[in-house]
Amino acid sequence: MGIMLVTGTGGAGRTTVASATALAEAQAGRRVLLVSGEADEDLGVDVLRPTPAADFRREFLALQARSSTALDLLGATPFEDAELTELPGSRPFALLRALRDAAAGDWDLVVVDLPPLLDALALLALPEQLRRYLRRLLPPERQAARALRPMLAQLAGVPMPAQWLYETTARWEAELAAVQAVVDDPTTAVRLVVEPGPAATDALRTARLGLALHGLALDTVVANRMLPADSPDPWFAALTAQQHEHLARLRTGHDGAVHALPHLGRDPRGPEDLALLAVDAKAAPAEAPAWTVEDRRAEDGILVWHIPLPGAVKEELSLVRRGDELLLTVGPFRRNVPLPPALRRCTVAGAGLVDGDLRVRFAPDAGLWPKTP
Repeated sequence: MGIMLVTGTGGAGRTTVASATALAEAQAGRRVLLVSGEADEDLGVDVLRPTPAADFRREFLALQARSSTALDLLGATPFEDAELTELPGSRPFALLRALRDAAAGDWDLVVVDLPPLLDALALLALPEQLRRYLRRLLPPERQAARALRPMLAQLAGVPMPAQWLYETTARWEAELAAVQAVVDDPTTAVRLVVEPGPAATDALRTARLGLALHGLALDTVVANRMLPADSPDPWFAALTAQQHEHLARLRTGHDGAVHALPHLGRDPRGPEDLALLAVDAKAAPAEAPAWTVEDRRAEDGILVWHIPLPGAVKEELSLVRRGDELLLTVGPFRRNVPLPPALRRCTVAGAGLVDGDLRVRFAPDAGLWPKTP
C-alpha cells in the first residue's frame, strides 16, 4: 500500500489535485481510497470522509461513562448524545483517525487531502507530541496493580488514579502509535500544491523545513493553474512570464519532481476536467535525509549530531537540552527530540548551521562515559 499526503497553500487547489490523482489511479485499475472532507460525492472513487462531530460525541460519552462515579460525587448532570456539539480542535483528531482506518484497509493507494500547509504540518506532528504528553502525565511504568491501590492510597494520603484512566491512556497511546507509524512509513509521500507566485517559494521552504524537523521529506511539488504561454496579449504574457519565473525558482529550490498543471480557465467540472490535472502517483517517495551521529573522538574528542534542516537560518534557530531531550525550535516549528543513547552520556559543547545541516557537538561526560581499559 502507498499513502500520499497532499497539502498546499490555501486556495491553491490541493483538494482538486488530490481528487484528480485518486481518480486517475482508480481508472488505471488500482484500488484507491480518497480521504477528504471536501471532495465531490460523485467523483467516481471510494471516498472516506472524516466525521469530527460523531467522533467527538463518541469519545466524550465514553469518557463520561468511565468517570461516572467521580461525576456523581460532584453532583454533575451527564450530557446526552443529542445535546453535544463538537469543540474546536476535534477536526484534526477525526482526520488522524480516518488516516489510521484507511491505512488498515486493503488498498493499493490512499490519497489524503490534508488541510493547508501550516495546519497540515501541525497535524503530522500531533501524534508524537500527544504520545509524549501522555507518557509524561501518566507514565505506564508507574501503574500499580489493582490489589495494591487501596494500600498505596492510604500510605500516600491521596487517591490513586483510577484503572480506567490508565486503560484509556493505553488505548489512546496505541491509536496514536498506529497513526505515527503511517506518517513515518518510508512508503508515505508528501506532496505540496502551490500556485506559482510570490508566496510559492516561501511555502516550499516552509514545507521542507517543517517536514525535515520531523524526519520527513517532501516528495513532489505541484505548480497548479499555469497560464498558457502563447497568448499575444502583452498583459497576459507578462503574467505568464512571471509564473514561469516562480516555476523556475521552485525547480531550483526542490531536489525532487516539480509538476506543472494547466489553468483550465474555469473551476474543474467532473471527471473530464480532473483527468487534465492528475499527477503520477507511481514515483517512489522521497527519502528523508538521515539524522546521523559522527564519532570524532579520535580527532577532536567530540561526537557530532547532524540534523538536516533545509532552508533553516541561524536567526530563527534555537536549541536547549533538557534531560535526555533536545528542545529544537526552527522558525515557527518546535520539537522535543529524544537524544540517541550515546549522546545521553555527553554534554552539549556547541552547535553550528552549515548549508542546512545543523551540527550539534557533544563532549563525552567523564563521569558517565564507559571507561576504557
